[in-house]
Amino acid sequence: MLKKTTILMAAILAGVFSLSGCGEEEKVAAPTAAAEEKSQTVEPIVIRVGHDAHPGEPFYAGCEKWKELLEAKSNGTMQLELYPSGQLGSKDDLLDQIATGEAICTLADGAYFYDRGVKDFGIVFGPYLFDSWDEAYKLYESSWYQEQADKLAEVAKLKIVASNWRFGVRHTLTTKPVQSLADFHGIKLRVPTNVIQLKGMEVLGTAPTPMALGEVYTALQQGTIDGVENPVALLYYGKFHEVAKYLLLDSHVYNITNLVVGVDFFNSLTKEQQQMLMDTCKEAGLYQNKLSEESDIALIKKMQDEGVTVIEPTPEFKQELKDASKKFYMLPDFKDWSPNLYETVKAAMK
Repeated sequence: MLKKTTILMAAILAGVFSLSGCGEEEKVAAPTAAAEEKSQTVEPIVIRVGHDAHPGEPFYAGCEKWKELLEAKSNGTMQLELYPSGQLGSKDDLLDQIATGEAICTLADGAYFYDRGVKDFGIVFGPYLFDSWDEAYKLYESSWYQEQADKLAEVAKLKIVASNWRFGVRHTLTTKPVQSLADFHGIKLRVPTNVIQLKGMEVLGTAPTPMALGEVYTALQQGTIDGVENPVALLYYGKFHEVAKYLLLDSHVYNITNLVVGVDFFNSLTKEQQQMLMDTCKEAGLYQNKLSEESDIALIKKMQDEGVTVIEPTPEFKQELKDASKKFYMLPDFKDWSPNLYETVKAAMK
């Protein structure tokens, strides 16, 4: 009887030890499986979007929309981080980083592309090249424009993701009234740091002063410069109208802009990711354009309410500006343009 009891106890104890062993195996196996699953998690692709526009501007709202669309379409595997108001540095600095393959995006135009080796691209920022948005869009959708975009990728290592965003019609805000071409003479006008825009405003009689946008408020306040040109939204949200009280609606450039990333970065993406990036950017551009169109009228009214005198050029003054701008397209500075470039571009926008 004692022998049977001993055998029974041994069997029970063996079962207990066996079950205890199973539990230990499960405790060890569970974290191992979790660690393996974690190791297979793909880190999202994060793109930093830097620019000079301020929160509240249509362009910034468009970037927020792009972020929303891209992150939803990619199920969070592609993400945008937004850096407005020049937080990531000047446009030139950003373009340098982008060209080396950094996961950065910014807005840039033909004037900057000219300085980076695609000379013909610069003409799109010439003064009074366009009389309407329709003309501008026709050129940007033309085969000529696509040829320039291809050269940009090859020469400057910059890939255009979308070129349908309206940055706005560019006007001139000054500390003294400008009501004729003669009034422009000698005005120290801030321009971006590129040759095209410098020469474009110089032919109108101004003394263009290249300067980073972040320095403009203080420069206007201290009298270092007499004015700044840009779309209304940027002028308003940059608060430049607090220190310059005359807005000339001269419409010297219809500014459609490009969103660009580096060629090396773009090529590191899968075809599906490339398409998602471009499709969502174009969709966000349409959203931004609607906001831009609606905001200009409201912001001009706000400027007036805040003490700005708005000057609508007379037909005679507008013609003076257009006539003066024609010198730009014949400047010896642009002898590296293709022959008859002005005529080629004008034909492409018909």
